Amino acid sequence: MGRGCKRSMLLAVLLLKASLVPTLALAVPTAVFTQAAPATGAKAIVGASVVNVEDGSVIPDAVVLIDGDRIKAIGPASSVSVPADVQKIRMDGKWLVPGLLNMHTHFGLKLPGPAGAALENETDMQLVLRMADNARQSLYAGVTTVRLVGEEHGSDFALKAAIDGGTALGPRIQTAGEIIATTGGHGFLEADGAAELSKAVRQQIKNGATWIKVAISGGISDSHGSIAASTMTHDEMKTVIEVAHRNGAKVTAHNGSPVAADEALELGIDCFEHAYHLTEKQLRTMKAKGAWLVPTAVVTDEGAMEFFRKIGSPPWYLERVKSTRVDHLKMLQTAVKLGVNIALGTDQFPFEPNAGTTATVREAELYVTAGMTPLQALQAATLKPATMLEMQNEVGSLKPGHYADIIAVSENPAQNIAALRTISFVMKGGQVVRHDQLLP
Repeated sequence: MGRGCKRSMLLAVLLLKASLVPTLALAVPTAVFTQAAPATGAKAIVGASVVNVEDGSVIPDAVVLIDGDRIKAIGPASSVSVPADVQKIRMDGKWLVPGLLNMHTHFGLKLPGPAGAALENETDMQLVLRMADNARQSLYAGVTTVRLVGEEHGSDFALKAAIDGGTALGPRIQTAGEIIATTGGHGFLEADGAAELSKAVRQQIKNGATWIKVAISGGISDSHGSIAASTMTHDEMKTVIEVAHRNGAKVTAHNGSPVAADEALELGIDCFEHAYHLTEKQLRTMKAKGAWLVPTAVVTDEGAMEFFRKIGSPPWYLERVKSTRVDHLKMLQTAVKLGVNIALGTDQFPFEPNAGTTATVREAELYVTAGMTPLQALQAATLKPATMLEMQNEVGSLKPGHYADIIAVSENPAQNIAALRTISFVMKGGQVVRHDQLLP
């Protein structure tokens, strides 16, 4: 047996063991959390109201009939019959919406400060186990699909395989592999010039990446250089985008540079992450070209300071966060006003506490603060990212044939986005992974 096979098998075993360890992340005394296992048999969720995230319409006293991992039928109790042998899950008084999607996640996140420094000597095995724990906690927080946008040493591919294979519990994953950057840039995989960058892109796609993440500017967590620095030459950026597109992958760019944004948009970039300092003109161009924006508004909002204090972020890092905050919020407000395609992403762990809720929910709330309606913010957390991933026929809305990825809340989030703070039930692919109230 080759070294690669042995390593993959060991990772799978370790992930399986990790999936059997109870989590302490959510202090809900009545909650039931389940282990990784495929969904079996038919189920029916009854008594709840179902929210159509496409238009905000509601089906009261609904039945959601589930067969295996897919939704079989949805409708009023008066029109959808429930066979006698089907397991019933009563959700009286609850509101059902699709599982949330988070498009900017790092399960192996390390940031400047003592907490990050303590992880520098982490082995690959330890890294994957930590990521598996973060994946499980994300799922319990109602996030059923994520896009990973920068992990190290193939850890994301190992985790995805384990989750897909049922040996670990976590959200569905699309991943970009390692962040590609020029030397000294904001990324793990450094490459310079067309040849090196072309090889780096092809290697990530070979490993299983469906997106390519490229750093075209500086970053908040960099201890050197400006966040707005444009770090790639035109030819280097052109190479990354062209090679990725030729090989069937989309490209997203870590970007805080207006200069780099102009070049990337000209070259056909698919998505920007953060986009702290983009101008109204550039946002109009994004709208015209159909490019996506993943704002990660929580990382510069005041609520993130709880997280940064917890990990012991140094003063220089906090100062870079604060220096970016005003432009970041202004950019988001302008993007919302113009109708730019926005998909929710946090950069923080999806479950991370932020302003009294999770980072994922807080991100959606900030979209309302920036000018979205509650329905639009809910769409940014469900339907929009599903469309961005080209998974709109599988996730992001509750329809027959879609995966049974469902969360329950106490009121209609299409009318009050803060309702997402009340998640009490999570189902992924027909498997109940969290149920806070054991109803008869």
